[in-house]
Amino acid sequence: MPRPFVRPALHFSPELLLQAQAVRVVFFDVDGVLTDGGLHFTEHGETIKRFNTLDGHGIKLLQKAGITPAVVTGRDSLPLRLRLQQLGVNHVVYGTEDKVPAAQSILDALGLSWSQAAAMGDDWPDLPVMQRCAFACAPSNAHAENSAIADYVTQAPGGQGAVRELCDLLLVASGQYARLLEAYQR
Repeated sequence: MPRPFVRPALHFSPELLLQAQAVRVVFFDVDGVLTDGGLHFTEHGETIKRFNTLDGHGIKLLQKAGITPAVVTGRDSLPLRLRLQQLGVNHVVYGTEDKVPAAQSILDALGLSWSQAAAMGDDWPDLPVMQRCAFACAPSNAHAENSAIADYVTQAPGGQGAVRELCDLLLVASGQYARLLEAYQR
């Protein structure tokens, strides 16, 4: 006999959900957010990155809900480009330390404003984008300054499910979470 349908188990405060309700684009940093922040180098000097599949699935769910994932990062590497391509993330700016103009260019391309944006960052270069967005998030292992301005600090550290936590919160806030969960139970 099949088990009954799973009901959504996530619960966020109504105030938090209300604040995140208008989000239509999410800016993610890479190192320390989509990865654990460690830099692994091969003997040939190539960078190796580790990505979490929960985070990747969360990004795909955002897209299904009509929320655009975007990446603004200070680094550039082939593994990163391949992973973002696999996830269908089309709005990416690589190799930039000045993240506000990069994020603004993505907002302009999407016809959105900062009041419709969320950001997740773990260190000082992410602060200016986080400060401008309607909703700011930091992974649990973020620098203290990022955690201090975040509207939400995840339970999971960067690269270990923190992105998925933010994605789930935004899906609940958008009213899409239960519908998406149900589609996986058929």
